[in-house]
Amino acid sequence: MNKVGNRSTSAAEDYLERIQELIDTKGYARVVDIAGSLGISQASVTNMVKRLDAEGFLHHEKYRGLVLTQEGERVARAISHRHKILTDFLSLLGVSSEDVACDVEGMEHHLSSSSLRGIEALYKELAENQVLLKKIKGKIKS
Repeated sequence: MNKVGNRSTSAAEDYLERIQELIDTKGYARVVDIAGSLGISQASVTNMVKRLDAEGFLHHEKYRGLVLTQEGERVARAISHRHKILTDFLSLLGVSSEDVACDVEGMEHHLSSSSLRGIEALYKELAENQVLLKKIKGKIKS
């Protein structure tokens, strides 16, 4: 997968992340659930599911649910972690929720592991140092 592995794309990562979210909340993920949550056609989801199955990220039985493989779950959780770190960081800086959502979608698939670790470390420091956080927020707004 992109930056997480090397066998897929940002769209595939989004699918894996969404499948994992559905499994975590509902206990299962079906093509119809994925299509509804992503706002796309079931045919598009079916094509991606076939691809992810062929690449070893999930197992799919027609007319049944999906199960992520160990690798699929690893990728999904890594993308979800990236998403959370970036969302938390930008929100801490006072970025609007609309901009955060848009920016995170653009950034989460293209950020190296070392950059993500740096952002996470900076987030933790800023969350603990309100004086510095206020100073930075002041520069962002001006």
